[in-house]
Amino acid sequence: MSDLKTKVFLDESDIPTHWYNIVADLPTPPAPHLHPGTQQPLSPDDMTALFPMGLIEQEAATERWIEIPPEVQEIYRLWRPSPLHRARRLEKALGTTARIYYKYEGESPVGSHKTNSAVPQAFYNKVAGKKRLTTETGAGQWGAALAFATQVFGLDCDVFQVRNTYEGKPYRRLLMQVFGASVTPSPSMTTAAGRALNERFPGTTGSLGMAISEAIELAVQDPDASYALGSVLNHVCLHQTIIGQEALKQLAVFGEDVPDYLFACAGGGSNLAGISFPFVRQNLLGHANVKIVACEPAAAPSLTQGEFRYDFGDSSNMTPLLKMYTLGNAFVPDPVHAGGLRYHGMAPLVSHCYHEGLIGAIAVKQREAFEAGTLFARAEGIVPASESSHAIAGAVRQAKQAAEDGTSPVILIGVSGSGQLDLPAFAEYAAGDMLDA
Repeated sequence: MSDLKTKVFLDESDIPTHWYNIVADLPTPPAPHLHPGTQQPLSPDDMTALFPMGLIEQEAATERWIEIPPEVQEIYRLWRPSPLHRARRLEKALGTTARIYYKYEGESPVGSHKTNSAVPQAFYNKVAGKKRLTTETGAGQWGAALAFATQVFGLDCDVFQVRNTYEGKPYRRLLMQVFGASVTPSPSMTTAAGRALNERFPGTTGSLGMAISEAIELAVQDPDASYALGSVLNHVCLHQTIIGQEALKQLAVFGEDVPDYLFACAGGGSNLAGISFPFVRQNLLGHANVKIVACEPAAAPSLTQGEFRYDFGDSSNMTPLLKMYTLGNAFVPDPVHAGGLRYHGMAPLVSHCYHEGLIGAIAVKQREAFEAGTLFARAEGIVPASESSHAIAGAVRQAKQAAEDGTSPVILIGVSGSGQLDLPAFAEYAAGDMLDA
């Protein structure tokens, strides 16, 4: 019967008790974050205006395993462990000889992987005595996750949502408001950064870098507030590694060791890091040779076309300087539907791994992504998030190649969330009106 398994659910007792910190295993250490004024490595005191000490310590941590607080584990049990599926119907639709699996994060409270970091971020801020969190959101998944997490721990939440998705995905805004968050389209006229950006880029549809600037400005003006980031920083990537840890256990239940290929979408990098870093560890230990592929949007190809250098994480030069692949913090991408991937840079840890050759990357155009996402929905019965559709597109390419080559690789896809609130974008694709960016 094991050969006929379609999905594997682990028991709640199998939820990881520690986050995995890849810094401990990297052959070369990643570059430090720099103070924008002094150009020197950040000290903990430099970050206290934005983050609580619990997260600051994780940002600079070098130990391999970091314990997940019991209070966070309790909330994780609402949706974790997430399922691992064998995509048998997708395999049949493609006529491939590959064995395809996908780790599905869409069963979380707000339908995406973002809750994995939102909950611990809200918890550490609560412990530090903060009363309010400010943040940015692209597609709305991070904003919704933080809105959920803040109400769990009794905090207020202010979200700056990129204008393009604030207007194009109103239900994500409504979801944030259901959880009690205040949502403002960015760039707005309510912050100095927003007013300056509107003047600099008249009529702009916004970007994650712009929304970050506004959220940071709001946080530093209020001693009871902190800023929360949904991707990019080390502690966010750390929190997401429960995804890959679970996937390793679940593949074993299917009788697989490790995949030959792993595809995950990449915008800021947290989803990619979450599923892939535990597999990077297996490669570094000599236990596997998994080919890890970051699938980024052609509209914001930071890994495949960016420069590896220090840059600001926002559009107004307010963040620390981060060593990453970047298109420049003034870059404003085309208004593609994968709002969560419309970022000018890539997480420093992901960038470091790419620079060291530990992972690869491809750029996927929007129409190819939605073609793959539609195929996946029809075969597997799950409408994937716009962002996840990029990873599916990369996997589809590989699966078709396997059919041509007559090989039978094991392919793992990170499906980072549900696309039920992305249906207007799928309708636009079906009508043939989608920008091919």
